[in-house]
Amino acid sequence: MTEAVVSRCGHALAICLPSEVADSIGLREGERVEIEVRNGDILVRRQSARAMTRKQAEQAAAQIIADRKNYSLGGITIRELTNKGRRY
Repeated sequence: MTEAVVSRCGHALAICLPSEVADSIGLREGERVEIEVRNGDILVRRQSARAMTRKQAEQAAAQIIADRKNYSLGGITIRELTNKGRRY
C-alpha cells in the first residue's frame, strides 16, 4: 500500500499521488477525476475510465441486440414459455 500526505493548497486540501501510482494507471497532469465519499472513505475515479466502461457496455449491448436475430423461440412467445414454466 502506498501512502500520501494531505497538505494545504490555498483554501483547499490536496493529496499528492506518488508518481509510481499515477504512472501505473496512466494518470497525467491536468486530467480530470471524480471524487466520491463512500462510507467515510474517499474514492477517486478517472472520468475517462467511467466513459470507457460505458462505451464497452454500449458495445456489448449492441452485440447482444445484433446476435438475438440468430436465435428463435420456435414461434412460441415469452408469455407462453413463462406460463408453461409455471405449470411445472
